[in-house]
Amino acid sequence: MSQVELVNISKSYDKQKDVLNGINVTIKKGEFFVLVGPSGSGKSTLLRMIAGLEEISDGILKINNEAVNHLPPKNRDLSMVFQNYALYPHLTVEQNILFGLKARKVDKQEQQRRLREAADILGLSELLSRKPRELSGGQRQRVALGRSVVSHAPLCLMDEPLSNLDAKLRANMRVQIRRLQKRLGLTMIYVTHDQVEAMTMGDRIMVLNEGKIQQVGKPITLYNEPENLFVASFIGSPKMNLGKAVFSEDGTQLIIENQIYLSTDPMILKDIPRNQNLVVGIRPEHLISGLGKENYSTYLEAVNVEQLGNETSVAFDVGTELWTAKWPGQWRIQYGQRVPVQIAPEYILFFDGDSGKLLKAANSGKKQEVAVI
Repeated sequence: MSQVELVNISKSYDKQKDVLNGINVTIKKGEFFVLVGPSGSGKSTLLRMIAGLEEISDGILKINNEAVNHLPPKNRDLSMVFQNYALYPHLTVEQNILFGLKARKVDKQEQQRRLREAADILGLSELLSRKPRELSGGQRQRVALGRSVVSHAPLCLMDEPLSNLDAKLRANMRVQIRRLQKRLGLTMIYVTHDQVEAMTMGDRIMVLNEGKIQQVGKPITLYNEPENLFVASFIGSPKMNLGKAVFSEDGTQLIIENQIYLSTDPMILKDIPRNQNLVVGIRPEHLISGLGKENYSTYLEAVNVEQLGNETSVAFDVGTELWTAKWPGQWRIQYGQRVPVQIAPEYILFFDGDSGKLLKAANSGKKQEVAVI
């Protein structure tokens, strides 16, 4: 297993604006570490710098406490799985998997031992004589994984390896990759723009935007306590509902988007500043239906309804924002229907509207994080 340390890493092309700026993070041995962010955030560039495929403009990259800035990729003791599989079309599955070992002149018996081991783990034993054109997308991805596995490199880098697969296959491959990483004890650095992948696979997640770290932490921490508005809106599906908010003059009500009026508990909101721009956030599952209940917070007009079978997603116009509620089960809501919705203050997150920084996390999120079943 490998530990990877990035110390003040930066990247710029032709001394222009930094693509990455001041990246400081330590990735632990045996950790599944996910880099996530929108297109152009610098996550793939950072991965290629760790691999040695991109030059580091500034800073120090350490692998197992040794600075490796000067080392070529072949001397960094790592493997990499690319988005496009990078298989040789004229070679069989077996030849593709063993290509790197042959280039390194590994003993033939050892090659076959590693091949059998990888094929058993990845379910490729019946496919070894096929060419890539005879394989499905998922099978090709497993071959690319197999090539990484047989290298026995303790550090594995993956650059959006599942983005070319359909949704069902992608979900299955997420499980397979996670099991493989745990079984082999690999340190894995995984790049994706899909926050669902990040949430379901990572031990820890680093959120990047415009070349800067937004937050590093466990998936549930990023979900419950996002450090800023970018993380709040990026992590979670559907995304967090956000809206501008002010307090009434007497401080007894919180007014969201000049539309929703909530009675406030002074004890819950005592630390929230009253004289600055505020943005509030609430997760879709915390917009609770008031249908059939005597107490409700407000009526909202449904502008879209998605029946997903196990749950119902309802969209509402709230001022200039589009809010989404996610309710378990099947709800017969009609387009244009005014629906009673309950919003409890303990579910609300507060952000500084100017800086975007988190002022107060939801009380409910902290309770859920420590829940044990």
